[in-house]
Amino acid sequence: MKHISRDDISQMEKVPRLNLINSCTGYKSANLIATKSIDGQSNVAIFSSITHLGSNPALLGFIMRPTTVPRDTYKNIRETGYFTVNHVTQNIIAAAHHTSANYELGVSEFDKTTLDEEYKNDIEIPFVKGSPVQLYCKYVNEYYIKENDTIHVIASIEHLFFDENLEHKDGWLQLDKGNVVTLNGLDGYCLPQLIDRFEYARKEVPTKSFYQK
Repeated sequence: MKHISRDDISQMEKVPRLNLINSCTGYKSANLIATKSIDGQSNVAIFSSITHLGSNPALLGFIMRPTTVPRDTYKNIRETGYFTVNHVTQNIIAAAHHTSANYELGVSEFDKTTLDEEYKNDIEIPFVKGSPVQLYCKYVNEYYIKENDTIHVIASIEHLFFDENLEHKDGWLQLDKGNVVTLNGLDGYCLPQLIDRFEYARKEVPTKSFYQK
């Protein structure tokens, strides 16, 4: 196997280093975070750092890159307190990826891509139309990470919308039925497929598949 040390990493050129370190940790979630400013300007951007933090209360978190440059997503979340998380599917990957382009402050990526806003009930923050799993989230807290000057944003899941065809009787959502993609690094979009699902693991008890007869 090829070996690269910490010193080697520090001496690499920027783009190869970005590609290597962003891909070596494994597959990541691909989600679009949609927000709206206090003056009504919508915004949408792709994130690969959204993670589950707990189910009771229902919490998630994501990493915001340094705010030394303007960040519409962060600004809007702090001003309004709310945002939506929308799973990226195979048919919108090009548009979703384009939201990472460095547009000027105040420009809506909804206007620059084929992504469409969708509004539900009395919620004023847009969702991404066609996404099979959509979360309406409320800002709860944030933690500054001094080691790389980033912010870990914590949010509660206030409302959850999803395609009923994804749901199993026990509440589990089978995301591959919705063509939900994952990210390999910064720009590699992959389509996962369910291989198996296992019952809760207990010591000294053989692992058993849900599909085992």
